[in-house]
Amino acid sequence: MEDVLEVYHRPYDPDRPVVCADEATKQLIGETRPPVPAAPGRVGRFDFEYVRLGTANLFMVLEPLLGWRAVHVTERRTATDFAELLRWLAEDVYAEAERVVLVVDNLNTHKPAVLYKAFPPERARAIAAKFEWHYTPKHGSWLNMAESELSVLSRQCLSRRIPDKQSLTRQVAAWQTARNSNHATADWHFTTADARVKLKRLYPTF
Repeated sequence: MEDVLEVYHRPYDPDRPVVCADEATKQLIGETRPPVPAAPGRVGRFDFEYVRLGTANLFMVLEPLLGWRAVHVTERRTATDFAELLRWLAEDVYAEAERVVLVVDNLNTHKPAVLYKAFPPERARAIAAKFEWHYTPKHGSWLNMAESELSVLSRQCLSRRIPDKQSLTRQVAAWQTARNSNHATADWHFTTADARVKLKRLYPTF
């Protein structure tokens, strides 16, 4: 916990950007009857019955000090899917950076080893070396600012019935563009000193 908190209070460094990553699942839902659209003096209506159409995965990447985020919609959340996200960050987004300071939770796919399942060893090693890994503690995923950003996405964009991956991708892209244009940063205040007081019960007693 203290390791992640110290990372969040580093000054901005373009050569070592702090990036948070997380993922969430979105249930795809279709209508059983055509909805009635809204009209002047009348709210839109839809039937309470619906049909489940599978799920999609949302990878959230957040650079909190710049107020920049990117959401990748995928069909699944596999090791190779996460490996491709890491490759994109290392080779496309932050190719000029010295290292990417990456904050993730302890999910079993959030390991450098996943790169070796997706790429030849030489390339996998090069991508892995690009990252400085920091993990939130078990039961402490709330320390990952990407998780908070996923909550914002859920409230502002996903609280509706979305039937397929294509529609989900379009709506998420529109949300992402609007939020990035506003440079919505993460204003993190919780410090190590706060943790030692408010979470004192988690520390050993001497």
